[in-house]
Amino acid sequence: MTSAVVNVGIVGCGRISGHHCRSVVGLDTCSLVAVADLDIERAEAYRDEFGAFAYADYRRMLEDHPEIDTVVVATPSGMHYEHAMELIVDYGKNVIVEKPTFMRSSQVSEVYRTAAEHGVQVFAIFQNRYNLAVQRVWAGIESGELGAVRSASVRVRWCRPQRYYDMAPWRGTFSMDGGCLTNQGIHHVDILRNLGGEVARVCSAHRTLGAEIEVEDLATAVFEFESGALGTLEVTTAARHDDYEASVSLVCENGLAQIGGIAVNELQVYSPDPQACRSHTEDFSGNIYGKGHGMAYREIAAALVGTANYPIDRSDVEGTIRLLNAFYVSAETGQWVDVEDAGDSRRLGEMDDTLADLYRTRRA
Repeated sequence: MTSAVVNVGIVGCGRISGHHCRSVVGLDTCSLVAVADLDIERAEAYRDEFGAFAYADYRRMLEDHPEIDTVVVATPSGMHYEHAMELIVDYGKNVIVEKPTFMRSSQVSEVYRTAAEHGVQVFAIFQNRYNLAVQRVWAGIESGELGAVRSASVRVRWCRPQRYYDMAPWRGTFSMDGGCLTNQGIHHVDILRNLGGEVARVCSAHRTLGAEIEVEDLATAVFEFESGALGTLEVTTAARHDDYEASVSLVCENGLAQIGGIAVNELQVYSPDPQACRSHTEDFSGNIYGKGHGMAYREIAAALVGTANYPIDRSDVEGTIRLLNAFYVSAETGQWVDVEDAGDSRRLGEMDDTLADLYRTRRA
């Protein structure tokens, strides 16, 4: 890319898209050109707030604005693969993909390979990596201050009642959404890998207890890192009647690091340097998404103009989605599963064309 300004279009105008819009307009190196959503009123709301053009058809958006070089995919999770591939192959655009990026390991590999063949880039959004607490623990791991990880724990106790799933047909489905582990817990699975290292094998059990949906709202697991360290995972959206906790903790040879709060935004324990807790804790009470989207966009813009590499690369995304699928494969088979050989889940991300048609833009 030769332009010093990244021209951005957004496909999908749900709540998370507002954070993308604010991140783009907050940077001198980016320009928000247009937004698109099948519900034109949602696109028009962002048009009015951010001064972008609004479309019901993203293909028309791209035809009218060939200057758009980068497109945000913020559609239902099960549509990310289809939309990203079309944007790459048919339009030659860079793509920024909201979590969980793609639902299947094979999709991650195919999209990144196809992007390389077409000379464009793929950027995965895992904004919680930019939280101050996560950054401090990562620095402690990298520098050796914490020493080797001996055990790790993930605990997410959030509330998603039936009315949440009833808001849209894609919610609570294996094809379009995934359960608590894919939709809510994916950030914590990603942080687990980022801080603790690669996981070798998992044993997971899933249940649906708090809502009438086809996916899990409770996932538990034990797992073993490649280093030999052990860990546990508990992710649920069946807590009532509030979001209580989202934490990752590491027991290391030189101390304990515990990140907690509503969205891994508080450094609650850091025994090698207890004073770090205050300076690396953020208040997310007014914005559960934090500041990570804006920080990610700075790095995306730098990567696109060629001044830096985006730190979340293909192998990183492949590792996180491979681990995610391994939890599902273990729950489906009732067995320990080697992460490297797990492959794709049998149900997660399996295409349901009847449901997908609700979120496809018909060709003119």
